[in-house]
Amino acid sequence: MDKKKVLIIDDEQDFGILLKGFFVRKNYDVYLSYTLSDGMQMLESVEPDFIFLDNNLPDGLGWSKTEYILEKHPNAQLNLISAYYVPKTTASIFRILEKPISISELDKLFA
Repeated sequence: MDKKKVLIIDDEQDFGILLKGFFVRKNYDVYLSYTLSDGMQMLESVEPDFIFLDNNLPDGLGWSKTEYILEKHPNAQLNLISAYYVPKTTASIFRILEKPISISELDKLFA
């Protein structure tokens, strides 16, 4: 069976490393990108099962790519993350998570 793949697009390196550690312990393959442009390139080459996309990135607003990601990668679970204003939604096709994200919250989502 193939390992699940996680793509994390977030300029906060510490946060990315913490998320990576969580998913590596669950035996996932994890890919990190610290810019939007690199992350979008990785998205096409990695074809992840799960995407964690920060909004405020050094080279653009990550959430502006939501529609593109949902259209081009409909089987990936998109998780929008931010420490700033985080809107609430009942959308079932993606999640919005507010930083800081706790390990217990991740455990509930990825049990």
